[in-house]
Amino acid sequence: MPPRLGVIGAGFHASTNILPSMGLAGQPIAALATRDVERSRAALLRFGSEGTPYGSASELLADASLDAVVIVAQPADQLRLTLEALAAGKHVFVDKPLGLTPAEAQTAADAAAAAERIAVVGFMKRHAPIYRQLRSVMTDGALGTLRSFSLEFACDSTPFCRDDEEFVTLAAIHMIDLTRFLFGEAVSVSAISTSEGSHVALSAAIRFDSGIAGTLSLAGVPSRTSETERLVVTGDRGHATTLDNAELRLHRLAPDDAAPTSTSLTERTEAFTPAESAMSGTARDLHLRGFVAELAAFSAAVDGAAAGGEAPTAADNAATMTLCDTLLAATH
Repeated sequence: MPPRLGVIGAGFHASTNILPSMGLAGQPIAALATRDVERSRAALLRFGSEGTPYGSASELLADASLDAVVIVAQPADQLRLTLEALAAGKHVFVDKPLGLTPAEAQTAADAAAAAERIAVVGFMKRHAPIYRQLRSVMTDGALGTLRSFSLEFACDSTPFCRDDEEFVTLAAIHMIDLTRFLFGEAVSVSAISTSEGSHVALSAAIRFDSGIAGTLSLAGVPSRTSETERLVVTGDRGHATTLDNAELRLHRLAPDDAAPTSTSLTERTEAFTPAESAMSGTARDLHLRGFVAELAAFSAAVDGAAAGGEAPTAADNAATMTLCDTLLAATH
């Protein structure tokens, strides 16, 4: 039987991504809180839940029948709500950012450790099938020794980000966390900003303790109305390229006993893509972006099973926030 999870928040992101993903993950919504009990009731009905509606977060957190809480609130409120949930004895899944500074992020990590509760942060890229398959390819030696990477992320963040700091903290943080998931901990960072206010453009070079080094090209400008992410990882024996969340191309050299030539077909490029049909629906997007898997992993962790092995904790979030802060400081 799944654990009993309550949800705080029913705004755009919660209604578009988190609440439907809970259903797809087989996790019922046991309770939901907004600032208005009727709005909470309407949200529960919308997602086919018979859970309990509440008119405040404090009322939901006082519900002793709940094992855990999913928090999808305004960024400035999430640290406070997380601390209150941990103090109430609940396990917590909270959407990023958990804290707006590395110090705030560490406060949440310390509170989770003290409460002996799970605190998972919503870095869904770690659960996206394309990046999990890429990581598998990287670790099984198919690419040989990894040498370099190039990551590009662009979107129109001008409606919700006023400057470099907000863009990194609220938008690009997913991709920055992804580099930690794939490559380890950063040991050196240099960066340049050509931003003007909400029109953001950042370029960074990062070296990781695993030995790989590479570049990040991050942009939040009106011309990038279609969000784009592309990652190229290069090793001695091959290279891999991802495009958005839907394609992984793997190029490998000929086997050792077949020297590459221009007159024979020895080079190999494989393309991995998800199946798609008229029946795919919007659930396909929620699976490919990692939302469903991250909620399933959290539910399993609360239930005492393995947390998918890669669930980003509050301590992970503190490390990612520190890398974000280092990148921003390097632009000055």
